[in-house]
Amino acid sequence: MALAGADSLDLDGKSDTFLLKAIKIGFVVVLYWFVSITMVFLNNTLLGTRELDAPLFVTFFQCLVTVALCWCMNFLSRLRPGAVDFPSIKFDPKVSREVLPLSIVFIGMITFNNLCLKNLGVAFYTVGRSLSTVFNVLLSYVILKQTTSFYALLCCGVILGGFWLGVDQEGAEGSLSWIGIFYGVLASMCVSLNAIYTKKVLPVVDSSVWKLSYYNNINACILFIPLIVVFGEVTKLYNFTRLDDWHYWGLMTLGGVFGFAIGYVTGLQIQCTSPLTHNVSGTAKACAQTVLAVMYYASIKSFLWWTSNAMVLGGSFAYTWVKGLEMKKTQQEPQLKNRDNKNDTGV
Repeated sequence: MALAGADSLDLDGKSDTFLLKAIKIGFVVVLYWFVSITMVFLNNTLLGTRELDAPLFVTFFQCLVTVALCWCMNFLSRLRPGAVDFPSIKFDPKVSREVLPLSIVFIGMITFNNLCLKNLGVAFYTVGRSLSTVFNVLLSYVILKQTTSFYALLCCGVILGGFWLGVDQEGAEGSLSWIGIFYGVLASMCVSLNAIYTKKVLPVVDSSVWKLSYYNNINACILFIPLIVVFGEVTKLYNFTRLDDWHYWGLMTLGGVFGFAIGYVTGLQIQCTSPLTHNVSGTAKACAQTVLAVMYYASIKSFLWWTSNAMVLGGSFAYTWVKGLEMKKTQQEPQLKNRDNKNDTGV
């Protein structure tokens, strides 16, 4: 209706362009949701295998698949440079050492993330892993000396309230795992540390997210080997009766492929929309994921349990929105100052 007075030829052209752009954005968002939700359910299935209680090995194997896929993509980019866009990767021990501090945080993030999922399940996973925003504020102040606005802190308060209400309701239903909550808190902290250290390490890999993923996963594969030995998972693997089951290894490989793909679709969604829209999409995805998990596992949840999820998701959305407005205001202030200066000087 707002374009009713525009020229018909221009209108058609704009409509076509807008329609194609909207379809592209819609496809990318759906793809992100599909990959992310499928990966969570798939990991829950793999980690829930009673015959093999080896979460470190599962995570190690997925990192190994990611490294192999990076090599494949690098080979394809050299073979068909016009069709496949992937940075040239070559292992450099010096770069690997510089990325190592981030890799240690990365290992903690993916390990505690999987352990949280294993012990809490998909339905409560969003609440169990909800404190990453709170840790962002806390660690940004401690490490980077960055202060946070009152409204952003208020949003964090809502998230904390939802988290504690969720813990209380999960306990009332008799399905609470305190070790799962502990892993969830550690995973949230590692997610925040990962974001902070990523900014510091990115220049080492020419600001390439794919190169960073490559070195992170190589370092992780090396570091996971002694951890697997120390935590006794070698014996569990030896006694595992499905080592020759191709279906199981197919699921393991698929989990690694989705772990690799989530990095791609996350970057693609940010590129096609914006970091703010990506965070909003992620919050909405978490809501859909929770609803799907409750329906899939035929769970019956109380009103307060759903309220805790709503508080966590609503607080996360509000925090993202507040930070987006603050960033926009910060970007506009220099422009307004320049405009005022020009007006004062009569230019």
